[in-house]
Amino acid sequence: MTTHSASLPQSSSRPCWMAPLGRGLVYSLALAGMIGLAACGSDDDPPPAPPEPPANTYPHAKEPIGTVREMYDGTLTPDLAVNTFRNIDRLFPTRSIAPAATPRPLPKAARQLPAIKFTAGGKNYDIYDYLALNRVSGLLVLKNGEIAYETYQYGNTEKTRWMSMSVAKSITSTLIGVAIQDGLIGSVHDQVVKYVPKLAGSAYDGATVRDVLMMSSGVKWDETYTNPASDRRALLEAQISQKPGSALELMSKLPRAAEPGSTFNYSTGETQIAGELLHGAIKKPLAHYLSEKIWSKFGMEAEANWWLDSPDGIEIGGSGLSATLRDWGRFGLFFMNDGVIDGKSILPNGWVADAGSGKTLSGGDPLPYYGYMWWVNTDGQSAIDKAFYATGIFGQNIYINKKEKVVIVTWGAQSKPTGAGVINNTAFFDAVVKALQ
Repeated sequence: MTTHSASLPQSSSRPCWMAPLGRGLVYSLALAGMIGLAACGSDDDPPPAPPEPPANTYPHAKEPIGTVREMYDGTLTPDLAVNTFRNIDRLFPTRSIAPAATPRPLPKAARQLPAIKFTAGGKNYDIYDYLALNRVSGLLVLKNGEIAYETYQYGNTEKTRWMSMSVAKSITSTLIGVAIQDGLIGSVHDQVVKYVPKLAGSAYDGATVRDVLMMSSGVKWDETYTNPASDRRALLEAQISQKPGSALELMSKLPRAAEPGSTFNYSTGETQIAGELLHGAIKKPLAHYLSEKIWSKFGMEAEANWWLDSPDGIEIGGSGLSATLRDWGRFGLFFMNDGVIDGKSILPNGWVADAGSGKTLSGGDPLPYYGYMWWVNTDGQSAIDKAFYATGIFGQNIYINKKEKVVIVTWGAQSKPTGAGVINNTAFFDAVVKALQ
């Protein structure tokens, strides 16, 4: 199975005849057919029993959801936000990421996380405050590859897939590392236009792969999620149009604001360029490459999926990857362990250390808080431990502390794209790490 159908992004509800094609519709048609046959028989004929629904039906598939515009506007009600965030594959077409035949075990740790208490912003909190105030819908803590804490909230379960938002950026950058190890990308110093010739003559002409990974291409960009006139919302509208190549066309028309490599400017558009250059190098869908190199090899247990820019098009490099909580945890383990699978690293030597550490811009200005599409902790014990993390709006995180062998995954169902988390994540992460020492 390659792609899934999706609902119309503009509408939060649809008549029954517009339901997306898939197992649910097949089941409905089968049931309708049997009812029709029953109506043709005599009044004495008992109605046939309806067929059993498929055993692998997604548990949240029939929930009402909102629209992608409502997500970015921050206008979803709390319940509708939860439903939408675990059903984002109904917002756009997706491509499947196949799991492993045999899942990697995640045994329960003998020592479980205690009921921690900590201070953040001068106030005292405990783990229950963190779950409630930050609207955490799933939390997984791994210590030495074992589950020290796991909880699901708001009706989520082990089978729930939850959106990544910008956590997908860190996966895209990791796949670029894999492609370098495979010899499909020469190095981070290669020009972007080598892999995306359509960008020749654009503001990206002269930018390197490294510039893009550091969000420092110099291309002008406004990331304001809630502003319908921002570049980020223009990219979203291009995705909503589902017109092949519309996202790349938008990016190719942006002006340059600074010299490549000289200035950091957080840009989801930059990760769409990262996805385009990766696709140009590997000559196959990003989802298939992710499955081939990581998902199926490291032992992910469930099928994931990834938004596309158009039907059977290219993956959205900066968001739209949906997976289970434990598989997000496994990806954190994979990266923490330097990308080693069966004794062999599929990442270049030193890639994890480089991707997860601060950089220096071309003019000599420090960039201490960002690596290769991974954020770097700059305060607290996490900074001392050189921890880093992937993060996404609405409260998504994969925190990695190599020194203490801790991976923490959070799912969030916050009401606004940014600023809705009450408790500082780093303070909570530091408390978790300390409690497990």
